[in-house]
Amino acid sequence: MNTPSAWHELPNAPPAGTVLGWVDRVEDGQALMHTVYREADSAQSQPFGVLLLRSGTQVKAFANRCAHFGVPLAARQELLKFQPHISITCNVHYARYRWSDGVCDRGDCEGESLIPIPVAQDANGCIRIA
Repeated sequence: MNTPSAWHELPNAPPAGTVLGWVDRVEDGQALMHTVYREADSAQSQPFGVLLLRSGTQVKAFANRCAHFGVPLAARQELLKFQPHISITCNVHYARYRWSDGVCDRGDCEGESLIPIPVAQDANGCIRIA
């Protein structure tokens, strides 16, 4: 599969500066599925799936897109499989990705990775695409 190498190459990728959430709404050890829209009017825009992973005060973001087949890792939050601070598993093909860097360490896409999204947090805990 031809996987884009950068988050901004994905269809419907939101621009830098887009708010992805708030640190205090992501529990330590939580993998949170989040949907953002490129346009302010979500009825006129297509969704873009993001995974927010929190370890301590650090939040990482990845495109919610399996490297094996390009599908979301889960259809809904309650179906997302993860081991806090260790791994995230695709609910469709069971590929397992390391929490620390998104690299697939088990499954058909071994050695490939989730697509990271650079994020920054402001003093109020707002998480934005950097």
